[in-house]
Amino acid sequence: MAATLPEYFFRVRENGAFVFRVDTENRQRRIDMEQIAAINIRNGEIKPHGGRALSERDLAAIKSWMTDRHAVLAARDIDDIKRAVDHLNLTAHWAQTKATDEQLEAVTDDLLLTMHDLRSVLVRKKADRLMKGQKGD
Repeated sequence: MAATLPEYFFRVRENGAFVFRVDTENRQRRIDMEQIAAINIRNGEIKPHGGRALSERDLAAIKSWMTDRHAVLAARDIDDIKRAVDHLNLTAHWAQTKATDEQLEAVTDDLLLTMHDLRSVLVRKKADRLMKGQKGD
């Protein structure tokens, strides 16, 4: 098992990760993990842990992980939005076919305000994109 372990382990947290160097080359043949840094994925900050200096190899691994992590999070965002679209479709079907008057009364105002807000944002953003496209012509 030890031969297949990565050199670094990233413990994901809300806004980034703690970075550990994985060591399997020791007399006890056990896995040791030494924290070497904390990273903030939102602002790109890399803080060495315990006053240590990070090697170029450490920094390259961290920056590579951060690039990959940004891609994962972006893909999740799009997936979440596509799920929301599906959920809105299911909600429309529920409202049309299954919802009672009491259930509709409980959710109609919230849904209408939310959809109005979303529509306003989407229309404004679409207009902005169209205007940018016309300026580029």
